[in-house]
Amino acid sequence: MRHTLPIAPQFYVTAPQSCPYLEGRMERKLFTALQGEHAQRLNDTLSKQGFRRSQNVLYRPSCAECSACLSARIRVADFAPSRTQKRILKKSADLRRNATSPWATEDQFQLFRRYLDSRHADGGMADMDIFEFAAMIEETPIKSRVIEYTRPSGRGERGRPLAAVCLTDVFDDGLSMVYSFYDPDLADSSLGTYVILDHIAIAREAGLPFVYLGYWVPGSRKMGYKAGFSALEIYKTGQWQPIGEVSAHGAELHPLSVDPIAEQVARIALPEARLTRD
Repeated sequence: MRHTLPIAPQFYVTAPQSCPYLEGRMERKLFTALQGEHAQRLNDTLSKQGFRRSQNVLYRPSCAECSACLSARIRVADFAPSRTQKRILKKSADLRRNATSPWATEDQFQLFRRYLDSRHADGGMADMDIFEFAAMIEETPIKSRVIEYTRPSGRGERGRPLAAVCLTDVFDDGLSMVYSFYDPDLADSSLGTYVILDHIAIAREAGLPFVYLGYWVPGSRKMGYKAGFSALEIYKTGQWQPIGEVSAHGAELHPLSVDPIAEQVARIALPEARLTRD
């Protein structure tokens, strides 16, 4: 006889720490471990409810008085590039894509360090060494890929140097861009946008309906670019909905804007595990 029971992970809350997106605020995360034979199903299910993966942990913001962070994804079938995005695609047409297993390399780490030193020297990853970088790439209990983008060699260079890299998770309904970085010397090529556009193309080729971009945060300059993609949806009030007018979403603090942790956990839908009894 077969029985179905819900997979029942334990949820925890982090201690408050400085928010990386909105100055003067504190962030708090709700998280659970991602491990075992049901890791892929748990990841697929919780990612549809605004969770993100970091190595073997799934998390989503659960700040005491702020609900600004909104998970964002692009509907692949309805996406149409803007004129600016078409120019970005054309400008980087000489890049070559290479999808590999989640395995860290020295070339990736060197590009990662240059990216951080140029763009995020005071960020939370600024002190990451090669071992921590390798853990970020390789510690994944689900189906993940490293998508590398190489460019033609310049004077004095050999082969095709790395231009951009993206750690990408594969869901049952889309691709999730976990973390991407690029050559800061190529900032004029808008490689961050190019990588998103190419992931839309990959998802379309694979018949996957969504590309997950992480969090969009109203009022944050770091995250504002995500609103520039058409067919963007956000996860708000427990459901996915078109983003609509950007000005309609705010980042105001309010003591009643976030439900108690127990209520949040009670509303999380969990996948079922099938058990067999003789």
